[in-house]
Amino acid sequence: MPTPGRARRAISLVARVAVAANLVLIILGCGSPPPAQWTAAPSAGTADAPRDVNVIMRDYLFEPDPIVLHTGETVRFNIINAGLLPHEFVLGDADVQAAWASAEAAATPPGFTATPPPVSLPPEQAGLRIYLDSGQSASAVYQVPADQALELACQIPGHVAKGMVGTVELVGPDGP
Repeated sequence: MPTPGRARRAISLVARVAVAANLVLIILGCGSPPPAQWTAAPSAGTADAPRDVNVIMRDYLFEPDPIVLHTGETVRFNIINAGLLPHEFVLGDADVQAAWASAEAAATPPGFTATPPPVSLPPEQAGLRIYLDSGQSASAVYQVPADQALELACQIPGHVAKGMVGTVELVGPDGP
């Protein structure tokens, strides 16, 4: 049978180990977002050598967020839908987003189980849109505009309302 002094020492040791473990977690920043320098864009892509930008669509979010792009660069978006639902990657200015939202809403049938028809826009209004069912992936080469703000969203009805909007951070051609 342990003596009272030995039991106190065991409890004291457990308490010290718990405090030390918590300090290690605090120092390492467990659960904190990565430092800002981790999201900085590498050198800009060119038409001959597009920069790969990998994007994961999950149910109601895009990763990474923000997506950092150089104005005027050429990128190759490698996109995968890791969500359980269909999602789309719509990249363009506010007018592009509004056009896709309107087209999607007009094509959505009133019944929940009805299948919507395919949606399309004229190329001059479309921006970049990639529709993917769960588990699908696709790649697209894209020229980042030099003088236009970009927005990212999933315009499938209800998805923006649930937060499926990404942030696009544009930096100059030579970096921030």
